[in-house]
Amino acid sequence: MTNFLQNLTHICRRKTGRFSSWDTTGRNADAWTIEPGETKVLADITGPGCVTHIWMTQGNHYRECLLKITWDNAVYPSILCPLGDFFGLGHGIVNSYQSLIFSASTSQNNTFNHGCALNCYLPMPFRTGARVEMVNESQERHGQYFYIDYETHDEPWAEETGYLHAEFRRENPFGGWGPEIGVNTPESNIINTERLAWDNNYVILETRGRGHYIGCNLNVTNFSGTWWGEGDDMIWVDGYKWPPDLHGTGSEDYLNQAWGMQPNAFLRNGSSIHESHTNGYQTSYVHHIENPVRFEQEVKVTIEHGHGNHLCNEMSSVAYWYAAQPTRVAKVPPVAKRMPVLRDNQGHWLRDKKNQVTSRTVQPNQEMQKLKEQWQRKHT
Repeated sequence: MTNFLQNLTHICRRKTGRFSSWDTTGRNADAWTIEPGETKVLADITGPGCVTHIWMTQGNHYRECLLKITWDNAVYPSILCPLGDFFGLGHGIVNSYQSLIFSASTSQNNTFNHGCALNCYLPMPFRTGARVEMVNESQERHGQYFYIDYETHDEPWAEETGYLHAEFRRENPFGGWGPEIGVNTPESNIINTERLAWDNNYVILETRGRGHYIGCNLNVTNFSGTWWGEGDDMIWVDGYKWPPDLHGTGSEDYLNQAWGMQPNAFLRNGSSIHESHTNGYQTSYVHHIENPVRFEQEVKVTIEHGHGNHLCNEMSSVAYWYAAQPTRVAKVPPVAKRMPVLRDNQGHWLRDKKNQVTSRTVQPNQEMQKLKEQWQRKHT
């Protein structure tokens, strides 16, 4: 990726193509309509080839619609994400931002469901075929404009060429052990090591096979209203051991910032949505372009939510990685269970229990229970 300007000088025998939503009658009705419950094929390409750029724009349904991409006629997709989240915008909120591999542009920054241009520049090679689909899981018609640019060629890809993968995960709320406890307090400073961390941390990615992890975006709905960070990233490569192969020092540190998250977006890290502009919604990203995490058998990418996983905010994420073979990705929660948590007119969070999804609740151990009791004594 760092040599992309140099690669512009290389003249090669490849065919450039595009699938788009242009009006084939010659008029100006250039959006495709996707009916409620419909899955529409946007592009079906025969390889070898590579998707080089995706542009999309739409007025809504950033969480209701799914982007689905399948490589080489596999029986399962390797990319399956809510539309906005794949392009680095969580919560169904639009905002303008730019990174090296994603960008978005809108005239209605930090709002729900407005028109927004979305771009992805990640190379997506395939050997025999690529099928790009849009799944409309809303109860309304969905209007979609799109360009899918690609190249095809005769020569086969080298064996080490990987397939792009992306998956969405969500915990609403995260099952922390002490949400009443303040961040960076003595009562939150528990020991979180070994299997306790392996079992309880928020999971960004867990997959088997050979490949390399290239980053994620991380969404938080900040129910607590305080700092949601202090969670160390812990990444295990090719199985459990302690300490993990990569151990970080805090949420903002993993996201390549410090002293909290600032409202900016850089080429490799930053915030596409900042909670100071949205009354509690945050989306931050980090892309490991020069420093991917390589694995031969499996990888587990995790981060604490609050130190020692004591917080209970809503969290979701999209992980990106390249794999040697097309691989099944995590199942996306049903549409009702992935919609953003909203506020009422008084600013209270509308937390609908029937649409919550919490895969694991941290069971307080002796130290946690002691510190919960200590906190309660201080605040009663």
